[in-house]
Amino acid sequence: MNAVPATRPTPAIGTAPATAAGLSRDQALDIYYYLRLTRTLEERLVALYRQTKVIGGLYRSLGQEGESVATAYALERGRNKDILSPLIRNLGSLLVMGAKPVEILRQYMAKANSPTRGREQNVHFNDLEKGYLGQISHLGDMIPVMAGIALTFKLRREPRVGLVYIGDGGTSTGSFHEGLNFAAVQRLPMIIIGEYNHWAYSTPPEKQFAVKDLAEKAKGYGIPAVTVDGNDVFAVYEATKFAAERARRGKGVHFIEVKTYRRKGHAEHDDQHYVPAGEIDRWAAENDPVDRYVARLQEQGMAAPDDLTDIDDRIRVEVDQATDACVDEPLPEGESALPDVYVDPPAADKLWFRTL
Repeated sequence: MNAVPATRPTPAIGTAPATAAGLSRDQALDIYYYLRLTRTLEERLVALYRQTKVIGGLYRSLGQEGESVATAYALERGRNKDILSPLIRNLGSLLVMGAKPVEILRQYMAKANSPTRGREQNVHFNDLEKGYLGQISHLGDMIPVMAGIALTFKLRREPRVGLVYIGDGGTSTGSFHEGLNFAAVQRLPMIIIGEYNHWAYSTPPEKQFAVKDLAEKAKGYGIPAVTVDGNDVFAVYEATKFAAERARRGKGVHFIEVKTYRRKGHAEHDDQHYVPAGEIDRWAAENDPVDRYVARLQEQGMAAPDDLTDIDDRIRVEVDQATDACVDEPLPEGESALPDVYVDPPAADKLWFRTL
C-alpha cells in the first residue's frame, strides 16, 4: 500500500478555536516545559537503549505527548488530591504529577534504587502521595481498578477524581467493558481517556471494531462522551478540566476520546513495516503536538522565542544531570528479590542459590 487510506484522515491544523483555555501565561509555559521534558527524556532513553543500558522494552509516546500532559495538567495535584493511572505511553502524565526524570531513568535501567528496586521497568510504579498508580496491564485492567479507587472517593465524600487511560485496542477487552459499566451505574467521579492512536500493536482500528469513534462505545453505557483532537493541547486540557469539574459535582464518569497518532512502533524494536507508506511523515509534518502548541502560544502572544529557548536549555541540563546521577548505579543483588514477598525472608547465607 503506497497511499494513506481514506479511513485515516489527519485533522487539519487550526480547526480548533484560538483559545488559551483559561490558562495563565505561566501555566502555558509550564505545559510547554512538560511537553519538551517528555520528548527529551524519551530521546535520552533511546540513546541508553541503543547502548544496551535499558532493561527490557522501550515504549515511546512520540506524537502523543500532548494528550498525556494536558490531561494530567487539568487535574488537582498533590497529597490527597486526584489519582491517575498511566499506560506505557503516558510518561508525560507521570512527569506532570511529580515523577522525576531520574526515577524514570532508574526504572528503565532496573537500578537497585529505582522506585521498584529493579523489579519492574518503565512506568510500572506507584506514588500515591503524588497521585499516580502504576498499571498492572495496558489491556483494560486498570479501568475496574480505577473504578474501585473512585468508589472510595465517593463513599468518603472526598472531592477527588480518578483518571485512567485506555488504548483503542484495549477497548476491545472484557475488563474495559466491565469497568465502564460499573463506573456508569455507580456514577463514579472518574475520567476515562480513550487514546485512538491508530494502532493496537500492528492492528488498525478498522480491523477490530466497526464503530468510527471510541466515544460510541461509552455512550452505549449511558456515559457522556466527547471526541477531541488529541494533538491540540488546549482542546484536551479544556475537555479534561470540564470532565473533572463535572465529576466533582457528583455527575459521574466521563469519557474523552483523543484522536492522536503513534509515530513509533509498539516498542523501540518494532520496525513498523505494517504502516502505510507516508503516513508517519504526514502526521509528523502536519500534526506534531509540540509544534502545534508552540505555534498557538506564539500566535496568542503567550511566549517569546527566548522563553522557549530558556526552557529547552533548562531541560537539557536536568536530563543530563539525571543521567549522570544514575547511569553507573548498580543493579539489584539477587537476594533483594525476597523482601516484601516473604514476611521473614531467609538470611543471605541460607539462600538456596548460594549453595549452587
